[in-house]
Amino acid sequence: MTLQEWFNKGLTTEEYLAGMNVNKDEMMGIYSKYTLSSEEKEKLQPVKDKGLKVIVLTEDWCGDAMLNNPVLLKIAEEVGIEVRFILRDSNLELMDQYLTNGTSRAIPIFVFLNNEGEEVAVWGPRAPKLQELVISERSKLPNAEADDFKDEQAAMYKRLTASYQEDENHWHTVADSIIEKLV
Repeated sequence: MTLQEWFNKGLTTEEYLAGMNVNKDEMMGIYSKYTLSSEEKEKLQPVKDKGLKVIVLTEDWCGDAMLNNPVLLKIAEEVGIEVRFILRDSNLELMDQYLTNGTSRAIPIFVFLNNEGEEVAVWGPRAPKLQELVISERSKLPNAEADDFKDEQAAMYKRLTASYQEDENHWHTVADSIIEKLV
């Protein structure tokens, strides 16, 4: 299938939200609280009304999607980008074209298309500054064979998830990273 065909197959935002069973309230909480800064809006002007579309490879259980998808939706609203969601786990044919480091099915992945349905940019699964944060947090975990590893790992993910929902600096970090890919 072409990217345009994948886009056409995708779920609208409303359809995706209606099907969400995990992280919906958390994602919508970020969406309701996040506003693009005037600087972010200014940086986006070159792509405004260019007819861009974006395929969002995602799943509702993903913490990074919980953070990144609402920021993307705000950007899309600002500049007139059509958004379609493709669920990773039932669309591995597309997902496997966008592996992180050539091996990982990490999500979300944003595939931006032009008017002709051609790929113009790919973003994801995480803003570089947030990747540094996650790596730093993981480095503090005990050895994977340690008795308390699973508990410590769960606590780390809980802390990260809470910070994703509460720290507006994270939201702007994501926006800046996406904008950098688009302009």
